[in-house]
Amino acid sequence: MKLKLAVAALAAALVIPAAHAQVKIGVTLSATGPAASLGIPERNTFQLLPATVGGQPVQWIVLDDASDTTKARQNAEKFVNEDKVDVIVGSTTTPNSLAMIEAAARSKTPMVSMAASARIVEPIDDAKRWVFKTPQSDALMASAITQHMGDSGVKTVGFIGFNDAYGEGWAQEFQKFADVRKLKVVGSERYSRTDTSVTGQVLKLMAANPDAILIAGSGTPAALPQKTLVERGYKGKIYQTHGVANADFLRVGGKDVNGTLLPAGPLLVASQLPDSNDSKKIALDYTKMYEGKFGAGSLSTFGGHAYDAYLILNAAIPEAAKKAKPGTPEFRAALRDAIENVKNLKATHGVFNMSSQDHNGLDQRARVIVRIDNGQWKLAQ
Repeated sequence: MKLKLAVAALAAALVIPAAHAQVKIGVTLSATGPAASLGIPERNTFQLLPATVGGQPVQWIVLDDASDTTKARQNAEKFVNEDKVDVIVGSTTTPNSLAMIEAAARSKTPMVSMAASARIVEPIDDAKRWVFKTPQSDALMASAITQHMGDSGVKTVGFIGFNDAYGEGWAQEFQKFADVRKLKVVGSERYSRTDTSVTGQVLKLMAANPDAILIAGSGTPAALPQKTLVERGYKGKIYQTHGVANADFLRVGGKDVNGTLLPAGPLLVASQLPDSNDSKKIALDYTKMYEGKFGAGSLSTFGGHAYDAYLILNAAIPEAAKKAKPGTPEFRAALRDAIENVKNLKATHGVFNMSSQDHNGLDQRARVIVRIDNGQWKLAQ
């Protein structure tokens, strides 16, 4: 009898750790380099997250990729080859995220990007079936911008964007929706995230005399074209993308960015939203938590993308844990499937409804139009 009890106790001791095995989450983000104003609030957010996700103990492994695609790829390789993570989160920017896909797909490790371009998850093929993302896609936001332009009487538009995957993705999506709205793109220019002057590009755009200009940049480097336009006396409307929705852009842009229009997630103006908004409560809760740690006015929508990645994993990990033990290929596959089946998840930037055909899962509830007034974000619609 005693032997039977001892065996039963040993079996129970072995089962409990299996049910609560540690989940390893590898995070790479751009805490330094040109995208630091985006990556720092993401890094800050991971510092706020609990040691358990979805009821499972987790190990957060957070690395800086310095806004560099090569480093991002190296971090992803380290995660899958050395750390043997169950899921990768990152990176901050589109080029870095694109550079990581091969490692995630080859190792069959699910990846949740915090970058915007639809190219990260589309088209869904053998590689990208392992990849998801939390920010609104450029297509969703380009639709919002062109609709606002059309409703505001804009007929002609100039475009200037990064000379990388972020800028090119925006150029394609913006042109597509501009055609739908009967807007004429009269000039299109590019610049580097590290450029210190865009005078030549701005003068070319101004020569075409567009009613409005869209700047497709992110973080503080997106302020350069706008400051140059203001200095050169441009009087038309200036639009930015949701890539500038943080306090550092306001700081660098100063008075030159007043009047700017941009699409943004609900988090940016959560306190101004009606109580019926699906994201308002969780966005305000996140804001209170973040600013309670890092100070009033420190909130950034990019930290919200990190928090939304956590919310997705919090919903998916328990489902995966029902089917396999963390640290195994079976768990990674089950987690991929669970993320793909996340439904009606209210988050800081909208409501996620993932599917086999949509690895972003956001709809029009994930966007509002915002105006910058006297250095403050104001809900425009």
